[in-house]
Amino acid sequence: MNAILSTETQAQLQAQPQAVAPSIASSAMFAELSIGNWTARKLDRTATKQTTSANGAADDAGAFHKKLIASPTLEAVQKHIVHTRANIHYRLTMPWSDMGIRLLPTSVFPEYYGLITEAETKFHELKGVFLQEYEWDKTQAQARLGTLFSEDDYPSVEAVSAKFRFRHTQTPIPDVDDFRLNIGHEAEESLKSQYQQFYTTQIEAAMQDVWQQTYDALSKMSERLDYTDKEDKATRKIFRDSLVENVRDLLGLLPKFNITQDQRLENMRLRLEDAMLGVSADALRDDDALRLDTKAKVDGILKSFKW
Repeated sequence: MNAILSTETQAQLQAQPQAVAPSIASSAMFAELSIGNWTARKLDRTATKQTTSANGAADDAGAFHKKLIASPTLEAVQKHIVHTRANIHYRLTMPWSDMGIRLLPTSVFPEYYGLITEAETKFHELKGVFLQEYEWDKTQAQARLGTLFSEDDYPSVEAVSAKFRFRHTQTPIPDVDDFRLNIGHEAEESLKSQYQQFYTTQIEAAMQDVWQQTYDALSKMSERLDYTDKEDKATRKIFRDSLVENVRDLLGLLPKFNITQDQRLENMRLRLEDAMLGVSADALRDDDALRLDTKAKVDGILKSFKW
């Protein structure tokens, strides 16, 4: 279910003054992340044709992809990439454009930079181990794949190495007055106006995402803290520690993500901070009164949203 802000909240967001753009340029930056690796998978057209024919299926009914190497190290690389994107890059940045650029608040930069450089180091360490194991893994693949094995499927170590990449950049946000084009005053002013409108729209979308993340986390907490029979503990829903940890993590990020100094967001954060005082996953499991009180406070905060 997608949450949307109330009409009043949306109107207030849209009413952000144009002067907000330069302030954002001083309180945030652009962040880009590009990570990739050799997948070690290849479509086998011959095996695909044999499989579809043997089952009386059409040629486009399916496809057979070979797993060229069974490597725990490569699997570790792939899991590390997922972790880096989800738990560092996306968690600590805000959406900006469809081109992969994200908004990184300056207050988050030290944490982000420390974690992303640490992740980069680990990525290259895992890559190095995989490349050292590559020839051995390739030898093992001959026995594992049988007649499906083909020497031509395996690039050289150098070629495989080139398929691994880990690039991250942080760049300043250009000010609306940074146009330096010799196109005439009227055309330049038109471009500035378009850029200002784009700027404002993207900032609104970034802040909307903060509200959305908050709504999602609180909705999940409210749902998991509920149970159908208040007198029967057996009807209480099970939840993991991450239910509370995610909300606490969000609490720490909200003031840093509030790059427009939205007082409504700050007020909501203070209410949430109050609701989470003395709350832990174990306490919520053991203390019915705390569980009910926490759910009531969370539900009260959710009333500022409309769905």
